[in-house]
Amino acid sequence: MNKRLVLSLALSIFALTGEAQAQTSVPPGYPAAYAELIEAANKEGALSIYSTADAAEVSELLTQFRALYPKLKVEYADQNSTELYSRYVAEAAAGATADLIWSSAMDLQIKLVNDGYAMTYASPEKSALPDWAKWKDQAYGTTAEPIVFAYNKRLVPEADVPRSHADFARLLAAQPDALKGKVTSYDPERSGVGFLYVTQDVQISPSTTWDTVKAMGKASAKFYTSTGAMIERVVSGEHTLAYNMIGSYVLQRNRKDPNLSFVLPKDYTQVMSRIAFVSAKAKNPASAKLFLDFILSKAGQVELARHAMTSVRDDLQETHGIKSLPGATEVTLKPIRVGPELLTYLDQITRLRFLKQWQRALAAN
Repeated sequence: MNKRLVLSLALSIFALTGEAQAQTSVPPGYPAAYAELIEAANKEGALSIYSTADAAEVSELLTQFRALYPKLKVEYADQNSTELYSRYVAEAAAGATADLIWSSAMDLQIKLVNDGYAMTYASPEKSALPDWAKWKDQAYGTTAEPIVFAYNKRLVPEADVPRSHADFARLLAAQPDALKGKVTSYDPERSGVGFLYVTQDVQISPSTTWDTVKAMGKASAKFYTSTGAMIERVVSGEHTLAYNMIGSYVLQRNRKDPNLSFVLPKDYTQVMSRIAFVSAKAKNPASAKLFLDFILSKAGQVELARHAMTSVRDDLQETHGIKSLPGATEVTLKPIRVGPELLTYLDQITRLRFLKQWQRALAAN
């Protein structure tokens, strides 16, 4: 037989064998029956994901997943948390929507789970997660990201950098004129994550939080719905200090521009998580389960950590989790628990009452 033909046949057989292995091999430590899930996913042949994470930030994660399961056509749609929630509910009512929902708006995710939109699935990776990051085998926290203070290192003197929530309130109260228009944060009236973080602050330290809100009012603080918008304005110097920022975005920018610096507040640092669940309305539930398991696996968590979405896994905390960040061992970490407690402020009356208190505090000059 022609040597070139033999080589071509050998390469074809090797490629087919490699493809078959990629499509059917069970991850180490998983039950043998997992092969049936992989087979079911391959028959589905597709996966639709709705997420708040920018597609550019998870492109390599998706590439790795596609390499493991090349028969799956993956569609990924990123959108802000409010858009994602509204779109999913509307589509679910019509009977056709995404297979996996992955969002940083923890309270809205838990509302969806509580309202029956999540499929029950016991991930083989769940034993590696802390108790606070999982609920009812339906909602899984996939990251553990700090909520930080961000500041422009060129424009904020080191002596003025607030190291705690009380420091932040005192700085603004002491320098309202110098900091007028220079402070920024999320707008809790228009930002789901902004509302979540400040209501969590109130539960942890009510007096300090309301002192901070009053001080932000006196300093004519500016409020936004976009993390990116705040980061750009702090980097440019339009604002110099930001309160309650999602740490992963700040850390990413800090790697490129060290003038954007950050603080993990030493009194307590909130820890948020991007919650994922398999949709009860999923057309491709097996494929969604494979993706959920992958993002919770060591490989998936390491890849997310490369983009500053620090790992939630107990066994990666020292190398890829919050504990690997500068100063993390000196602060009190306060994870936001994945569970029904997050529903408290979503009650419409409670929400409106809180926002009125927020507005009064801002106006109390």
